[in-house]
Amino acid sequence: MSNQAYRTPRYSAGARKRRKMRNWKIAFWLLIAIVILIIGVDYLMARDRSGHSRGERLDYDSNLTAVRTNPDMDEEIIEYRAMTVSFNADYHVPNWVAYELTADEARGDEPRYNKFQQDRNVRGCASPADYRNTGFDRGHMAPAADMKWDSLAMRESFLMTNIVPQLHAINSGAWSKLEDKCRSHAIADSAVYIISGPVLTDPIDFRIGTTGVAVPRRFFKVILSPYADPPQAIGFIVPNETFAGGIQACAVSVDSVESLTGHDFFTALPDDIEAKLESTPNFHKWSRISR
Repeated sequence: MSNQAYRTPRYSAGARKRRKMRNWKIAFWLLIAIVILIIGVDYLMARDRSGHSRGERLDYDSNLTAVRTNPDMDEEIIEYRAMTVSFNADYHVPNWVAYELTADEARGDEPRYNKFQQDRNVRGCASPADYRNTGFDRGHMAPAADMKWDSLAMRESFLMTNIVPQLHAINSGAWSKLEDKCRSHAIADSAVYIISGPVLTDPIDFRIGTTGVAVPRRFFKVILSPYADPPQAIGFIVPNETFAGGIQACAVSVDSVESLTGHDFFTALPDDIEAKLESTPNFHKWSRISR
């Protein structure tokens, strides 16, 4: 009895120690599991409808389509379903049209609407008839093919606030190829941010229609791919006339487009990232689809 009384407390203490160690291990791994779960939930909640994580590679809190318009330009801001238009009533064309295009949107299958209409709520908006028998196409700044994800977005892309006089050779040539490339990037990079418009700082030598719609000498387009690896931004200046070299000949830095137009693009980016992305064009790097 004395041996049994002596051994029981000793083995009970050892068992308690082992149980304590086991409980610590369980608590440790439970804590790890909770941390992983929290990170996973936070990641999923941060993902938007296009499937990319906001701030995954670039940290921002605001709208990447935001633009500071050249202060010398007349401007009315119009928010449509899929695009923001800065409309210039003096020239009867947009200063710029900005929108986000996600991978899912680029794969849309909404039929083309194909009926141009005046937006009677906008001062100075042109009529489709202003373009009739002028030799110029009604050139989309936000293309209808980028709006195939929604019927209203498709119809609004045919409002004349989104349209600029464009030679057919450009509208169906270099401009169309550039739009195709943007859709490819949207699918590959999860989303792109696109801003397009006429260069209204050039002299306007010609107007069309009874409204007097300005015919620009050149167009611009700037594209930001914030979720590419690494993020990329590039600009294009496209003449409103036939030219050699294709879209590669038109590639410039975003800074160059800003200097030419007087607009400030992608203002929601942190200053250091904006400066880095906008300073140097790299057409060959941009033209390769990242994934």
